[in-house]
Amino acid sequence: MKINRWILLVTGLALMQTAVAQDTVADRWLSFEGRNAPRLVGHRVAERFAGSAHFNYGRPGPPKYIYYPEACTWYGALTYARTSGDTAMARRLTERFEPLFGVDAALVPPAVHVDYTVFGIVPLELAVQTHEPRYLGMGRRCADAQWQIDAAEDPPAEARAFAADGLSWQTRMWIDDMYMITMVQVQAYRATHEPGYIDHAAREMAVYLDSLQRPNGLFYHAPDVPFYWGRGNGWVAAGMTELLLSLPPDNPYYDRIMKGYHNMMAALLRYQTKEGMWRQLIDDKDSWPETSGTGMFAFAIISGVKNGWLPPERYGPAARKAWLALVGYLDDHSDMREVCEGTNKKNDRQYYLDRRRVVGDLHGQAPVLWCVTALLR
Repeated sequence: MKINRWILLVTGLALMQTAVAQDTVADRWLSFEGRNAPRLVGHRVAERFAGSAHFNYGRPGPPKYIYYPEACTWYGALTYARTSGDTAMARRLTERFEPLFGVDAALVPPAVHVDYTVFGIVPLELAVQTHEPRYLGMGRRCADAQWQIDAAEDPPAEARAFAADGLSWQTRMWIDDMYMITMVQVQAYRATHEPGYIDHAAREMAVYLDSLQRPNGLFYHAPDVPFYWGRGNGWVAAGMTELLLSLPPDNPYYDRIMKGYHNMMAALLRYQTKEGMWRQLIDDKDSWPETSGTGMFAFAIISGVKNGWLPPERYGPAARKAWLALVGYLDDHSDMREVCEGTNKKNDRQYYLDRRRVVGDLHGQAPVLWCVTALLR
């Protein structure tokens, strides 16, 4: 018995020393000061969001609904506020939501499509932070709707087939869904601790990985569009990362998802530019460095280094270069430059190369806040 206890003690000390050593290496690569300090950057970008009107893709007037880029930025601002202890910002972001229960209730999107349903991550994050039932109720309705095909209006045969197989009826086999669907379920799990939500997310992610991940670790924009679009792949990287942050290691899909994550991160390492960026088309040297995809990849790699999923000696330098490069694209108004505009799929290389590069689009603002949260965790 004494020998066994001695072995356990020595083993435990060794594991602690390894963890401390990994943390030290990670800190060496992921400590930033001055204008690059994550707390400062996070406050700037969150302040920019909190003081802005509802996002409408540059069109005049308010949007019909709260669209997914705003939901993702709102979520990022809330997690920044939580991890940094910025209570004033958390209060402002919560107050921004209040009209959605009243005068602006029509802006709450119907949970009938992935781009609408992902709105649920915002009230669910508010539920995590405030424990108020009304946020939880609104967020759960979004999460539950993803698996309630009977509530859908005239769903197509493909949706019925996915639902019959135990997947979300909103499944499309577009890579964007690997964030849009799974993230709502992850957030519902975080807010309720009910395992059914995380089980839904894990199986959905595993099916998408088995169906869409290419041998090189990356993802075509869609099965019929053989191009490695940056932000599309970014949604995958961010979705897997958020899921792994909450997925219990004994979940039957944990190893499959971690393998898919590792394969993708290894591919991203090969295609990072010397400046730290990733391109609009990841593997196309003629395409331009793009910030929204870069931010999503940076979030995934920073999280991997910080959580011990990725060896810090190999991935720490890539994470550092990515963050420093990304911050360099923030202008004096705290807007990200070189953000690819909203993009549909098209089997045409030139279509992706010719997409407009916009400034301050929330597709680019959101990942910066995700990175800040990852660095502050």
